[in-house]
Amino acid sequence: MLKYCSIGSGSSGNCHYIEYKDTGILVDAGLSGKRITTGLDDIGINMEKVKGIFITHEHSDHIKGAGIMSRKYNIPIFANVKTWCAMKDKLGNIESNNMKVFENDKTYSLGDVVIRPFSIPHDASDAVGYNFYTGNDKMSIATDIGYIDDNIRRHLYKSKLVVLESNYDPNMLMMGSYPYSLKKRVMSEEGHLSNEDAAKFCVELINNGTERILLAHLSKENNFPELAYETSKSILTQNDIIVGQDVKLDVLLREEVSDIYKVK
Repeated sequence: MLKYCSIGSGSSGNCHYIEYKDTGILVDAGLSGKRITTGLDDIGINMEKVKGIFITHEHSDHIKGAGIMSRKYNIPIFANVKTWCAMKDKLGNIESNNMKVFENDKTYSLGDVVIRPFSIPHDASDAVGYNFYTGNDKMSIATDIGYIDDNIRRHLYKSKLVVLESNYDPNMLMMGSYPYSLKKRVMSEEGHLSNEDAAKFCVELINNGTERILLAHLSKENNFPELAYETSKSILTQNDIIVGQDVKLDVLLREEVSDIYKVK
């Protein structure tokens, strides 16, 4: 059974844990090494089970602890060429045999898990999301999204579980303390996904086979969990989708280890 847990999700740091049989995988390591190991320990995961760290992009809230985790536990780091070029100097020394390069839109195997990275519009060198396949099960992670394009649709449709960005509320962003240049960046097609845009895409996902959605990467300054949840729930209701009956909807809290979600 494919399992998922968030160790942390938001502007202050991101780290996801995926497990199937004897293979554990981290997607991003944007927290301190201590917070990651403590979070995994909280859910009973021994570090020896972690076989790889898959990076979405080079921003610090996604790679902060990747170097130390790789060095301390001899874990390979996987990323595409452009991301490696952008983050290599930020990670510190990484053993050459732990520097793994993949190409977007190709499938790779790690243990019994099949992984497929796919391109995402974001202001990074070559940001990606991930599909994870085990037998007939599929789950996907897609955060740091400027907008929903057809490539994202193609890769996320038919995922039983989707971790989807719901980053900001436009009113909070515009009334907040960010400089105007940063507000423009967040709202741009290479920025982040608003609550409303995430909610509208949730409708598409549910109509294409998704059974559980976890709203992720909430902004600390421009969002809060109840607002993200209620925005999605309202738009789903308007589209005759009943939360709890037609789909399970949850919000990943920024600095807390989530429940363990099972894909089945």
